[in-house]
Amino acid sequence: MTGFVLDCSIAVSWCFEDEASAATDELLERVRDETALVPALWHLELGNVLLQAERRGRISTGDVTARLELLANLPIATDEETTTRALREVLTLARAEKLTTYDAVYLELAMRRGLPLATKDHALADAAKRVGIIVLP
Repeated sequence: MTGFVLDCSIAVSWCFEDEASAATDELLERVRDETALVPALWHLELGNVLLQAERRGRISTGDVTARLELLANLPIATDEETTTRALREVLTLARAEKLTTYDAVYLELAMRRGLPLATKDHALADAAKRVGIIVLP
């Protein structure tokens, strides 16, 4: 059973101790029991965050590998429909809610699947609340 849509900002908090909180730790435990759903963009977004952290000397190449293994062992499913909706629904939603298309992808997925959205992004959380989506944490 899919429990919620997972934004990259939450997954990043699982990769860096200084970005973690009790709420994000609870979501990590929850994702182990319920499958989280992500758009295909999530993988690229997360990879970019880890690569930038490596380039800045925040983590090593080995740390990147370890974090990717941690995430690969979690029940995270990728939605295959998101990219086909990008030019229509996502763009329209981004425009209406004044979001980037990257953030609107997560909101569109949560709306389409009727799932809560786990995010630390304030603009995305506010938009989700406006359209009736439950926001975690």
